[in-house]
Formats: sequence, C-alpha cells, structure tokens
Amino acid sequence: MPATDTNPTTITADPTVPLVRITREFDAPPAKVFRAHSDPDLVAQWLGPRRHRMVVDHYDCRTGGSYRYLHVSDGNEFGFHGCFHEVRPPELIVQTFTFEGFPDGVALERVTFTDLGGGRTRLVATSLVDSFEARDAFLASGMEEGLSEGYQRLDELLAR
Repeated sequence: MPATDTNPTTITADPTVPLVRITREFDAPPAKVFRAHSDPDLVAQWLGPRRHRMVVDHYDCRTGGSYRYLHVSDGNEFGFHGCFHEVRPPELIVQTFTFEGFPDGVALERVTFTDLGGGRTRLVATSLVDSFEARDAFLASGMEEGLSEGYQRLDELLAR
C-alpha cells in the first residue's frame, strides 16, 4: 500500500440536490483509466477496500449492458448490481448502482474521464440518490475508505 496518496480523492455532498461528487486525478491517459473501469478483469483488481476480494458475476460495460459483483471478506458477501445506460469510450460511463443489502436505494451514476494532457486524467463521478437521507447514509457507509483504498489500488494497477 502506498504510504501517501499523491492524488487525493475529493468527496463532496451537493447542498441543493441529493448528490455526491467524487473527483480524482490519475497519472495515466483517459483510455487507460477508462479501460480499468470497463474491463471486468481489471475492475476486479482494484474496486473496493483491500480487505475485500471481488468476485465478478458478470460485467458487460457497454450501452445497454449490466453488471453484478460481490465483495467477499471474513465469510461475508456484499452484492452490487446495475445497468450501463451510456458508455462512450474513453470519456463517459452512465450507470445505475444498487447495493443488494439496500435494494430500494438505486443511485444514478455518471463518470467522466477528462484528458489533462501529459498522460494525466481527471475523473469526476456523481451519484444521485432519491433523498438527502439516502445520500447521507451513502456517505456514512464507509464509502470514503473504500474509494480511497480502491483508487490507490487503481494507481498501482495503472503503474504496471
């Protein structure tokens, strides 16, 4: 695990709508960062906290595709699923996201990959949920730890 996070993850809650915005830069071009978000073999190597092993049921990252995966740790399984509504390599993924432990809480997510030049990418992800209460629960769920560790793992993957 890297001692420091040279590209910190910023998580902000929008005060006017129940939305979370995540911003992170990567030392890799957009096509490479996009591929790490769309190729199931690569996604399984970085998504989520280090303490979880990811098991991909299916992951069809294309417009009209869907996904389901599990995070497995200490005998527990946490399932997630959704649909890909719009996929435009290497610039955009729009998808739904559902934690199976809270099946009524569907988020609409939009991830953009912006070329900063010099082989760098800015990722901006937004998650829109149906209430401020759901948004605050999403923030309190440990997502910050999972995102930070996952993006550190993604940095390691991109460097290989």
